[in-house]
Amino acid sequence: MSVFDWIEMAKDLEADGLEMYEGFLVSLESKYLDSVRKAIEDAGFQMPMLCCSPDFTHPDPQKRRSAIAYQKSMIKAAAQLGGPNTVCRVLSGQRWPEISQDQGLEYASSAIQECIETAAEYEIVLGLENHYKDGFWQYAEFAQKQDVFLELLQRIPKTAHFGVQYDPSNAVVAGDDPVELLRRVLDRVVSMHASDRHLVPGASLEDLKSAEGSTGYSKLLVHGVTGKGLNDYDTIFRLLRSVHYSGWISIEDGMNGMAEMQESLRFLHSKVAEYYP
Repeated sequence: MSVFDWIEMAKDLEADGLEMYEGFLVSLESKYLDSVRKAIEDAGFQMPMLCCSPDFTHPDPQKRRSAIAYQKSMIKAAAQLGGPNTVCRVLSGQRWPEISQDQGLEYASSAIQECIETAAEYEIVLGLENHYKDGFWQYAEFAQKQDVFLELLQRIPKTAHFGVQYDPSNAVVAGDDPVELLRRVLDRVVSMHASDRHLVPGASLEDLKSAEGSTGYSKLLVHGVTGKGLNDYDTIFRLLRSVHYSGWISIEDGMNGMAEMQESLRFLHSKVAEYYP
């Protein structure tokens, strides 16, 4: 479906905003982006975050430069679609086998810092996600594991235009404790994905690693209704409230139909009402 079809379908959702993904957009021309923004606003929504997947760790330096240029163009698109303080997701890149951890950290941190300058210019906030894998990638996220993610985060100075896009399910997939990760990054969280992703019955994290080198998401991973999986959302909400977090919480669900999306929305509305009375 087109992004306009999705916006029309989403009108019935009890949501305040519609997050966008770079793959939804067929153009970055100003006229087209204006038409997308108008459709979002006419449907009664805001556009809180644009999810992008730059590959800053690519072995080819030309590809790394292209990734930086593309991320900067997406920052501009985020500003046009959502306005000031919109979050534009940023990733580190793929876990290319020929790139060492030190190299990857250097490539990703320097690229992100360069992009922060553009984000500041357009009043956008970059959100670094503890991601699993973009749908078009061969390899998993370079900074998927908590220790690498935290080291990358430490290399990037604190600024109003950069922070953490936290997703508890990605920590589960990485074999980390999502609550422990949240405690470590709590003061830098700028946005959140509320999902409950899990492995198919009988699959293990080792099986997931064996899928490395093939394009796209592994079929071993499935989405479910938020609140019915492994994540401890009561503890997550208590921690977010402890730092007065007031940013967006975005649902990753709907793979099995809009009824599940509505169920996830009801669950999150109940948690917001409980912890933010």
